[in-house]
Amino acid sequence: MQKKINSALISVFYKDGLENIVKELHQLGITIYSTGGTQKFIEELQVPCVPVESLTSYPSILGGRVKTLHPSVFGGILGRRDNETDLQEMKQFNIPEIDLVIVDLYPFEETVKSTNEERLIIEKIDIGGPSMIRGAAKNHKDVVVIAAKKDYSLLEQILKDQQGTTTLEQRRMFAIKAFDVCTGYDLAISNYFNQTEFANPFDKAKTVLRYGENPHQQGIFYGNLDEIFEKLHGKELSYNNLVDVDAAVQLMNEFGGVSRSGDSEAATGGEQIVFAIIKHTNVCGIASRTALKEAWDIALAGDPESAFGGVLVCNAAVDKATAEAINEIFFEVLIAPAFNEDALAILKTKKNRILLIQKAALTATHQFRSVLNGTLTQQNDIGNYTEWKEVGGRETSSSEKEDLIFANLVGKHLKSNSIALVKNKQLIGKGCGQTSRVDSLRQSIEKARQFNFDLTGAALASDAFFPFDDCVKIAHAAGITSFIQPGGSIRDKDSIEYCKQNNLAMVITGLRHFKH
Repeated sequence: MQKKINSALISVFYKDGLENIVKELHQLGITIYSTGGTQKFIEELQVPCVPVESLTSYPSILGGRVKTLHPSVFGGILGRRDNETDLQEMKQFNIPEIDLVIVDLYPFEETVKSTNEERLIIEKIDIGGPSMIRGAAKNHKDVVVIAAKKDYSLLEQILKDQQGTTTLEQRRMFAIKAFDVCTGYDLAISNYFNQTEFANPFDKAKTVLRYGENPHQQGIFYGNLDEIFEKLHGKELSYNNLVDVDAAVQLMNEFGGVSRSGDSEAATGGEQIVFAIIKHTNVCGIASRTALKEAWDIALAGDPESAFGGVLVCNAAVDKATAEAINEIFFEVLIAPAFNEDALAILKTKKNRILLIQKAALTATHQFRSVLNGTLTQQNDIGNYTEWKEVGGRETSSSEKEDLIFANLVGKHLKSNSIALVKNKQLIGKGCGQTSRVDSLRQSIEKARQFNFDLTGAALASDAFFPFDDCVKIAHAAGITSFIQPGGSIRDKDSIEYCKQNNLAMVITGLRHFKH
């Protein structure tokens, strides 16, 4: 159903991008109502404008808190054009029909980011704006609503192409966008007062992906990847790429983040370079060394089969030698803090290979998951251990402690039930996603043996407690001599007693790392 726009109400905080629309409305003979700074902006364009105050008979009062909250404004927005009673009442009270509402919202989130002064933050809670937006969206059968400057160009094109008329489908599309804007705005205010962070997607950039997890599933990403990464080369990131990239970045955060070091040689003071390989969100290879090329070689050796088609991540600049080694295998994505030019020349030889520079850290503090027509939220799993309680038959050596700390961080990023086997800061075996802990242990030992690793003196990390002593017995028989686990089982003493009897080191951390 086509509707012609005869009048428009414009009241916006951000004026950029508005000029062309104002001029187009004027050229089409559309009456413009406005107030405050927007009215001044329009009049400076030499376009006539009717002050909202002439409708309400009230000036802007209370320091600008009350300007448009009046029946003459909201009646013009909400009046139903096909309802005779509405039309008669509008005529009785001299309420003009308003066919187009262009309103944005005070920059609440920007203000929260820029100041801690609550008085200033409170003043940026918009009242009239959301009310007008919701009213116009509710009455989209008759009214067009534009609630964000990102939609200015689309409105301008419609005005030009359709000579000031809109279809019901177009009005409904803009209404949906408007409700999304209001939802995001209200959520930001609620988050501020509750001191929580609920990652609302609706006010973020929307990218339609080729497909979702599988080709028959639709996939959409809400967010701005350009804030986090600089993409240097390759195809568009897929749904599965994005999931694995997130897993890779989360893992590297445990070791100081991707941008920790700009060099392919470790800085002085004992800092280590870490290289990791991710496959289906699980760590399949990781190592820490003093040089990037060595870290890559050792990480890959941990499971060269699983590395095929993986996502790679490191915390040092990629140099030529490392690029030449990496170039020998097929991988989807490589994330690094920097790339040397000669390394880029090598890595760019495969047109679809995605190369990313991570330029900013992840800021989200909570995780979300859709379940049972609802949403689960939880804080991020932060930290490695809350206590270091030596409970075995002996104290851990300094090298064992380093390996146990490393293994515990790696195990945290494997799907539960998880077991990580580490030796000399190299992942040499892992078991993940199994329905019993002992199965994960057997899988990790088999993986290590598959690639001819000697498990003698290796360290074992478990994401949760050992329910029985079978795990430590099997691991000990394979050569493993130190263990780290959160504890908490009613039968902890069984595993602890076995370690004491066999001179094995065991550390209780008090911090479980389930990952489902």
